[in-house]
Amino acid sequence: MIHFEAGCMRPAGAVTLQNVAAVMKEGLVHVAAGAHTLDLSAVSALDSSLIAATLSWIRAARAAGRTLAITQMPQGMRVMAELYGVTELLGAPSLSH
Repeated sequence: MIHFEAGCMRPAGAVTLQNVAAVMKEGLVHVAAGAHTLDLSAVSALDSSLIAATLSWIRAARAAGRTLAITQMPQGMRVMAELYGVTELLGAPSLSH
């Protein structure tokens, strides 16, 4: 579900309530292995579960003394992050700017 190469994790396909537990677990393995970038360009469908997984990965990276940069965040995720008030936690620019 997640392609991992050169410190970049790239989830592919849907990340929804139906599969988020497995995706989150796999992502935590990659974070522990040194992931520093989360590329969301290959996510084809999402719900708020992707935000929960991403926040979990960010926390795990911080606990290990690292950061996790997010790239190619889907517009739907940006909108949900804004609605939930977690835009800054995700390192995403506000939609109002």
